Amino acid sequence: QVQLVESGGGSVQAGGSLRLSCAASGRTFSSYAMGWFRQAPGKEREFVGAISGSGGSTFYADSVKGRLTISRDNAKNTVYLQMNSLKPEDTGVYYCAARFLGTRYYASANEYDYWGQGTQVTVSS
Repeated sequence: QVQLVESGGGSVQAGGSLRLSCAASGRTFSSYAMGWFRQAPGKEREFVGAISGSGGSTFYADSVKGRLTISRDNAKNTVYLQMNSLKPEDTGVYYCAARFLGTRYYASANEYDYWGQGTQVTVSS
């Protein structure tokens, strides 16, 4: 089992940047494909991006391509979400998720086994 803890959320103005981190417990972090999702008030949770266990493959939602970048450091058991050129519509609670023995990236929430508690991102216009 793995525990996930997100950090790095906050409030920024449109056009600004934030870097989210998701620290995982355990010793087999590279065995987990990781994903980022977000949920805005009154809306369903939506996919943001994902990365394979090795970090060699990434996939993004169209709404964030070119602005958000996922990376991971398996030596530190951490996955990152670098968010640039933020827009008010990026506001929401951001969650990281892990799928054990994930050999590629996964874009559906029901494909993930573990979830963090979330971190709030607020982008003002």
